Amino acid sequence: MADDLERWFERGVTDGLPVVPPTRERVERMLAATRRSRDELVARVPPNYGRGTVEKLAVNAVMAGCRPEYFPAVLAVVEAACDPAFNLHGQSGTTNATSPLVILNGPVRGRLQVNCGAGVFGPGHRANATIGRALRLIMINLGGTKAGEISMSTLGHPGRYTYCIGEHEEASPWEPLHVERGFAREESTATVFSGEGPFIVNDHLSRAAPQLLASLGWSAAGLWNHKSFPLYGHTLWVIGPEHAKTIGDEGWSKARVKQYLYETIRRPARELAPGPDGAETGRLKDLLASARPEDLVPKFPSAAEIMVVVAGGTAGRFSAVIPGWMGGEMGSSPVTRPIEPPPPGR
Repeated sequence: MADDLERWFERGVTDGLPVVPPTRERVERMLAATRRSRDELVARVPPNYGRGTVEKLAVNAVMAGCRPEYFPAVLAVVEAACDPAFNLHGQSGTTNATSPLVILNGPVRGRLQVNCGAGVFGPGHRANATIGRALRLIMINLGGTKAGEISMSTLGHPGRYTYCIGEHEEASPWEPLHVERGFAREESTATVFSGEGPFIVNDHLSRAAPQLLASLGWSAAGLWNHKSFPLYGHTLWVIGPEHAKTIGDEGWSKARVKQYLYETIRRPARELAPGPDGAETGRLKDLLASARPEDLVPKFPSAAEIMVVVAGGTAGRFSAVIPGWMGGEMGSSPVTRPIEPPPPGR
């Protein structure tokens, strides 16, 4: 058995951890969990644009440790990640630390026992761990995203092993992410967001919505480098249930939360100007060109580029912010895809 495990390392098809050998029997069990033909092309996986057929994706799902019932979610995740709007090609080779974060919504969370609560970003739950890992193995084995070759992230982060959470819809005062993005509540979906590691915000003192949101927002003000205030695209806020209750009990909608963060977290233009040897670039250059020193420049490009989900345990006044990876035509936008229901009898 030790030799069998070593074989996969020698072939270069792992993420640095042992994989489950993809025997024919295991792959066939995985394929039985979808209505799709084994030869169907789900996507060409950037940046090498390897053919992501249903069968090849099943092989990688087995290697990741997925149960067969997880496979429809894996298929949806791959479809979302390979959408051009998500720009997996750019993320695969960037020197940034970005990684696709999978957010699962709808009934699939209960059916697959996806963790949406305590320790939501941490270990201990097979669905979260293996669905996220399956995408990374697919990126490596079909997309060619191998560390130090195509994947050139300067530092990386642990989410590059696996990065998958469920939204704690039952603890949220707001509509869940997939409903906000145009799906029915009873549908199951997978959303991919290009994110760095989560930055945890601890606020056990704020007891009013404006005070708490200002605390959360200003805690994130220095992320990415304070001079990068307006240069990034989407930002994801993962609001813990206790914080969400404080905000929701005052009747604040999700749209109002986003608008408040956009309007409140701003700095004077004079604080963002480059030093004597620096130079403005991109969106910052455009903003500063017409700004007076006292004009306030927003941290976030727009309220529409702020995402909010509720996740985590119901005890503890914590939330998290996840910086996104670039905006505009060269950056990444979140993408959501429906998860097909299991075949009859499963």
